[in-house]
Amino acid sequence: MAVIKTNSENTKMLARLMRAEAEGDGDLGMLMVGNVGVNRVRGNCLDFKNIRSIPDMVYQSPGGFEATQKGYFYQRARDSEIRLAQRVINGERQHPASNALWFFRPAGSCPATWWNQQNTGRFKAHCFYAPTGEDCPSVY
Repeated sequence: MAVIKTNSENTKMLARLMRAEAEGDGDLGMLMVGNVGVNRVRGNCLDFKNIRSIPDMVYQSPGGFEATQKGYFYQRARDSEIRLAQRVINGERQHPASNALWFFRPAGSCPATWWNQQNTGRFKAHCFYAPTGEDCPSVY
């Protein structure tokens, strides 16, 4: 069962975001980016108050995703990417992105904190950061 409301077009949008942000990290990396996106929609906390849909999350400004500024994001989602997006919409979580609201690709090692959030781990090129359960209970 879906943990956020969506429709087929929004699912495809999430799939495109996942590909554009993490295709080089494989399916698992794309699932983790999807976890962050779904958590932002679910969270209604911190920088993501009133983000209630996938389009709200994808195009949030400031605070959205760099991928939306590149042409690759706007290419049609492939079936395999849509299936990955559906998995995270249905609640599948991957550590270290399970409760994360942020990720980024540093030049070196992952800082212990980023925007005052704790590092939850690294997967390939990306470091993930999660709020506390007190700050954002809806992502736990």
